[in-house]
Amino acid sequence: MSLEQEIQNKLMAAFEPTSLAVINESHLHAGHAGDDGTGESHWRVEITSDAFSGKSRIAKHRAIHAALGADIIGRIHALSLQIS
Repeated sequence: MSLEQEIQNKLMAAFEPTSLAVINESHLHAGHAGDDGTGESHWRVEITSDAFSGKSRIAKHRAIHAALGADIIGRIHALSLQIS
């Protein structure tokens, strides 16, 4: 299973989002710091879920990181989050 699918599965299970986009932006960072050559180092997540209602920005980010878990977080260099 691709890392993109792993991220998507974890976020779907944790938040039941009404919208979710997992975008691999690694190609934009090829040759830069943090590029490990796998093509799966830089990600952008756009997610909308009622689960984030009333939570602070920090709480939303922490919830995403917790849902992804140390294994996934440890395999990526950069994670950009757009949460609503």
